[in-house]
Amino acid sequence: MPSQNSPSVKSELHPRNKNRERYDLDALIVAETELAKYVKPNKFGDASVDFSNPVAVKLLNKALLNHYYGIEYWEFPDANLCPPIPGRADYLHYIADLLAEDDAGIIPIGDALTCLDVGVGANCIYPILGVTEYGWKFIGADVDPKSIASAQNIVDHNPSLKGKIECRLQENPRHIFQGIIGPDEKIDITVCNPPFHASAEDALKGTRRKVKNLSGKKSATPELNFAGISNELIYDGGELRFITNMAFESRKMAKNCYWFTTLVSKESNLKSIYKLLQKLEATQIKTIVMGTGNKTARVVAWTFLSGEEQKVWRETRWEKA
Repeated sequence: MPSQNSPSVKSELHPRNKNRERYDLDALIVAETELAKYVKPNKFGDASVDFSNPVAVKLLNKALLNHYYGIEYWEFPDANLCPPIPGRADYLHYIADLLAEDDAGIIPIGDALTCLDVGVGANCIYPILGVTEYGWKFIGADVDPKSIASAQNIVDHNPSLKGKIECRLQENPRHIFQGIIGPDEKIDITVCNPPFHASAEDALKGTRRKVKNLSGKKSATPELNFAGISNELIYDGGELRFITNMAFESRKMAKNCYWFTTLVSKESNLKSIYKLLQKLEATQIKTIVMGTGNKTARVVAWTFLSGEEQKVWRETRWEKA
């Protein structure tokens, strides 16, 4: 039932987000019956999920995918990241708006548009949401063979995803786009949720903060409620180094992609990112601010195409809603 005491609408989420209204737990429990074990009253006295419990969080997100997006199979190892569906959906809605800005406010839909997910992970979440919301085709790239196998398994078990998502292994972990995008391949937009910790120690500190915020308790060895294997969370040099490498490689793929985008978790990294993209001669650089719950996230987008090249690209590739 919708809450009588808690806010009924999460106004910080994108207007097209299916989860702007407070969760209908009765409907979600029908979609995922195991979720009922983890529902308890919150501080308002309303039924809520225990967000400090990783099992509960995973079951909630499985229920959301089933109830709102028709995804009945979403199984992956507990060691991998379990993404919050509303926040991930927001990223895709905002990049859909970015595409529409260049096209008279009309969002391009259908499998004429290809999106590359850098770091698709075992959960395959961005391709799932992009296919179900906009009908786009997806390439999911990852450095971990087990994650690629898991993502492919999810695709194979959901008829609505078959033939629309291609999983590609990045065999050289030093590269991001090289070895994934073919010489003559066209990618309309890329998405990425980069690793944001520079070391295992940083990751542990971040986990402790998150657990304390969710449960109000300190833990010397916290259980991560969104899990995550090392390559999902940790990159030598952290988020800024990863995005720096991505920007340099994107310059080499300047004519292969319309928009490159990435999430930027740390606001302090923006200045360096802008400076680098200007140095690399990006023709446009945009920042999208997203508010998802207690956290503000940013998407930085850039392109190397001229205005005329963009016009030709749109006219030859995009279908309209």
